[in-house]
Amino acid sequence: MPTDQPVRRVVAVVVTFNRQRLLEALVARLGEVRERTPALVDVLVVDNASTDGTGEWLAGRSDVTARTLPDNRGGAGGFHAGLRWAAEETDADLVWLMDDDGLPEVECLERLLREDDLDFWGPLVVDEQDPWRLVFPIRLPGGTRVVRSLADVERAGGERQRIDDIVIPFNGVLVTRELVERIGYPREEFFIWGDDHEYRLRAERAGARIATVTDARVHHPSVGELGTPMMAGRTTYNHSPSDLKAYCMARNNTLNLREYRGWLHVLLFWAKTVWFYLLTRRDPARLALSARAAYAGLRGDFTGHRRYLR
Repeated sequence: MPTDQPVRRVVAVVVTFNRQRLLEALVARLGEVRERTPALVDVLVVDNASTDGTGEWLAGRSDVTARTLPDNRGGAGGFHAGLRWAAEETDADLVWLMDDDGLPEVECLERLLREDDLDFWGPLVVDEQDPWRLVFPIRLPGGTRVVRSLADVERAGGERQRIDDIVIPFNGVLVTRELVERIGYPREEFFIWGDDHEYRLRAERAGARIATVTDARVHHPSVGELGTPMMAGRTTYNHSPSDLKAYCMARNNTLNLREYRGWLHVLLFWAKTVWFYLLTRRDPARLALSARAAYAGLRGDFTGHRRYLR
């Protein structure tokens, strides 16, 4: 970054729920990041009403600022509350968003801050057990090619080590205050799954400059069957063994497609869903659950996921 430009103040927002051990590791890592990158001036932790002692642990910390929500509002509600907190109650220029199960490399923020012409950008998210593999496959802009290996995405980033027009939120993503003031906050009613994608789509619609920085990294546990192959490998489906995740995915993805891509894309998504649960991995009960979720979302009912909470 040119020395004649003011240092941009960064506030990290971490959303957590019942993962105290992972949160402890992340808070420790963010302490290391602050030592290396003084632009990080505060860490705000939003606790989604954890019951595993997280609240008590946070109360004893002096290196983070924490708030506990009155009930579990999922990642969507947590990031809505955290981003609002950072934008309306701090003087941050940039907000650094992350879940409790990601672990940024110590130099991650420093590398991201070298990019000074973006509004919404973030690192690669790599598998903590296999850092040569992406946790979330990336569909390269301008085509249908999906890359899953670190080597492929690094080649796509080229000498600039950056891929414009794509980012995987909210795993270590930076967002400018100016963009937040223009587009608002994540849709808290989504609870989980699709809220981050919707926020990226909203940023894209608003003309935000978006990118992935290929030599900045966050390590993350594997997410299992995300991107399960179907139709003889010609496409994939985001299957999850969790009924809660499946319900929210079907509901929220339907709404995102309707809002940002149109009804044709909604119909194509549902053609894939029917194919997947009748032919690829036969499960009529899961198909019925997905249909109920989508219908509820189209009616504006965002309460159905609660029956799957434990």
